[in-house]
Amino acid sequence: MGKVADLKLTLGETTIHGLEAGAGRDILLLHGMKFKSETWRQTGTLDQLADNGFHPVAIDLPGFGKSPASEMSQVEVIRQVINQKSLHQPVLLGPSMGGRVCLEFCLEHQDMVGGLILVGAVGVPEIRSRLREIEVPVLAVWGSADTVSPLEYGQVLKREIKGCRLLVIDGAPHPCYLYHGEIFHREIIAFLKEL
Repeated sequence: MGKVADLKLTLGETTIHGLEAGAGRDILLLHGMKFKSETWRQTGTLDQLADNGFHPVAIDLPGFGKSPASEMSQVEVIRQVINQKSLHQPVLLGPSMGGRVCLEFCLEHQDMVGGLILVGAVGVPEIRSRLREIEVPVLAVWGSADTVSPLEYGQVLKREIKGCRLLVIDGAPHPCYLYHGEIFHREIIAFLKEL
């Protein structure tokens, strides 16, 4: 249980590196601007998900971690990763920049998404007018002390997306999952098990 393996995918001229573990419901994990797929190994998230019967796949977006920069859009990278790995309507988990990418992908390819876990997602105001189009289950996780993507953005998601749940971690900063891993893992696993 919980053995994390390296992953390398060739998408045309783009190479994507990442990590995966476990078996079961597919979960695709993105990362924030200062992080990479390895972050999810360090936080224990890959092991936690695998140990609870899920199949987490964490990727380095182009230009981050071990993935070289690419001309391909982040949305297209995700589409091709899902297809190449034969992921069935994965739940997309993205903090900060990764959360924004998850939202953009869902708006373009909602039929490919089983749910969203958005952690302090940035860029919410720019796509606010389209948020009501999202009909998949959404869990928004925010630190109350987030100064990068204010809690107000999480409240916008809760108001605009039908059924969106907002979990506020009291006193937590922007990367709340780094500081409050126990709460974070407990809540995302509970959300995933309900799907």
